[in-house]
Amino acid sequence: MEFEGLKAIVTGGASGIGAATAKLLQERGAEVAVLDLNPDQAAGVKAIRCDVADDASVRQAVEEAAEQLGGIDVVVNNAGVGAQGTIEDNDDDEWHRVFDINVLGMVRISRAALPYLRRSEHAAIVNTCSIAATAGLPQRALYSATKGAVLSLTLAMAADHLQEGVRVNCVNPGTADTPWIGRLLSAAPDPEAERAALEARQPHGRLVSPAEVAAAIVYLASPLAGSTTGVDLAVDGGMQALRLRPRSAAS
Repeated sequence: MEFEGLKAIVTGGASGIGAATAKLLQERGAEVAVLDLNPDQAAGVKAIRCDVADDASVRQAVEEAAEQLGGIDVVVNNAGVGAQGTIEDNDDDEWHRVFDINVLGMVRISRAALPYLRRSEHAAIVNTCSIAATAGLPQRALYSATKGAVLSLTLAMAADHLQEGVRVNCVNPGTADTPWIGRLLSAAPDPEAERAALEARQPHGRLVSPAEVAAAIVYLASPLAGSTTGVDLAVDGGMQALRLRPRSAAS
């Protein structure tokens, strides 16, 4: 119960990784508010409507969360959208839209929350990044560019705010079994074959679960990780670091 007495906000917390994170934070003792475009889908937590692409919406939601919780100690920047294709497959408007949500959304939330975080004795920000920030994945140019920006942003924020008592880290999930991946699989010509291909490119041979990513987020947010900042923690079944022989060739 290391989060007892601490207040946390989780963006995109009504489903997938965000929902798993909000649940685990609660189980560890935190009071949690979920900020989401669809707050009605959140279960068992305070839920506030928030559009991370709209600064006025963000400021209102963060202020409301701080009032309801009695402050903010932990920010989990999880809200984001996916994108497919090479650099030729998305026009300028789509590039701007995805960057506005995936990168500037984190900027807006963090900026609005910093005055509260500076008053906390255990302030932490955790950003949801991706394996796409550190490995070249096919058909993910736009998405990868945003997550590369998130990784760099995390390091810069960690440097800027450490002396203010605010730790900043990120998690880099591999391909996770989230609603977005579910939609991709449903749209594929052969969903079973596509799922098998996604599982096969991760050395442990399966998709990452939202609960596994949530556990990493909660670790980084925990007061027990007080000396951990500026870290990108891979939760990818070894996809970034390992180079295994094919199973048929392994002895």
